[in-house]
Amino acid sequence: MSDTPNKIPQTEPHQSATFDKLTNSQIRRAAATGIYDIRGGGAKRKLPHFDDLLFLGASMSRYPLEGYREKCGTDVVLGTRFAKKPIHLKTPVTIAGMSFGALSAPAKEALGRGAGAVGTSTTTGDGGMTPEERGQSKTLVYQYLPSRYGMNPDDLRKADAIELVVGQGAKPGGGGMLLGQKISARVAKMRCLPEGIDQRSACRHPDWTGPDDLEIKIAEIREITDWEKPIYVKIGATRPYFDVALAVKAGADVIVLDGMQGGTAATQEVFIEHVGIPILAAIRPAVQSLQDLGMHRKVQLIVSGGIRNGADVAKALALGADAVAIGTAALIALGDNDPELEAEYNKLGTTAGAYDDWHEGRDPAGITTQDPELMKRLDPVKAGHRLANYLTVMTMEAQVIARACGKSHLHNLEPEDLVALTIEASAMAKVPLAGTNWIPGESKF
Repeated sequence: MSDTPNKIPQTEPHQSATFDKLTNSQIRRAAATGIYDIRGGGAKRKLPHFDDLLFLGASMSRYPLEGYREKCGTDVVLGTRFAKKPIHLKTPVTIAGMSFGALSAPAKEALGRGAGAVGTSTTTGDGGMTPEERGQSKTLVYQYLPSRYGMNPDDLRKADAIELVVGQGAKPGGGGMLLGQKISARVAKMRCLPEGIDQRSACRHPDWTGPDDLEIKIAEIREITDWEKPIYVKIGATRPYFDVALAVKAGADVIVLDGMQGGTAATQEVFIEHVGIPILAAIRPAVQSLQDLGMHRKVQLIVSGGIRNGADVAKALALGADAVAIGTAALIALGDNDPELEAEYNKLGTTAGAYDDWHEGRDPAGITTQDPELMKRLDPVKAGHRLANYLTVMTMEAQVIARACGKSHLHNLEPEDLVALTIEASAMAKVPLAGTNWIPGESKF
């Protein structure tokens, strides 16, 4: 018999769910620097999203469309309420506003090329209109932001539509940031800023404090553009029912609703992860607001924030949107976060799939940078072709789903075509939990 006492087996160390490794590292960083963390990208926490919804394809009680013989329309007309010249797009997938400054000039050109090739629109973003973007965009939406960077009446007239930005999904209630290393001589000249100095955009427009002032501003822009251009109002998803109603009252032709999964070039991480609501939770209240006002489909609704594929497009439209906008996905299509550049991302202390230091201007893909040598890496013709391919695939995927549901147009999709996989998604999207007739808070089992 051995004299060695039996060892008691040890359990694995129990990590705290509240103070996990990431949280602890964030605390240590804050303690060491006294500076809050700034990053780009969108919310990284898991949120209810379109993956939590499923379509009910046609079988016996519904008849599918034959893809080779029966058409399924994808076009959309935006700005039909007041504008003399509404814009007609071949696909409901549009490109969201991303500024020159946050993005390189070749990247802005590539976005215009890709969108133009498939008959959709792109958007300027903060910082003004570049000749490259206007020259390659068949349909260009000009963003009018609180900062007024690069804004001038001539560019308003050159645009095909104007988007007044009240808020953004990644930072509703907050302004954007552009660090000095990205404020090149050209960016500084366009924005009337000192070169190489950090800047922070305003969180609200300087000349209005509410919807009555917004109504005046919309009227001014209509006068400047001879009532030709559709006027969009972009809001970050927070209180969508009331915000949409006020935008309609102010005279908007189109509402752009941006959920918290939407990206940003740079803001405080605490903003990205803890302010706003998911786009899935925002669509139905926005649509209900339009319906209650008798304006659904008369004032068009564009939704954004984490749109990735044709299924997301189809689900957004089924919930009542007229179109969607993509930002982060478009940058990935151009070549950002490519694993082929993994070694270079590693040198920056990150990885391709997690790279969100866009504000530092060292993007090896040449997309979110103003560095002349890095910008040369992006071929706008090839990148534009990649984006066009991606937009084409998204549109075809949405068509496949619509046909499977027996719909002859993407806009014929409806909430009745959807069910939810989780109670949260069911409550937010207001569609039944799969296998039941139950919508939490609205009906019984």
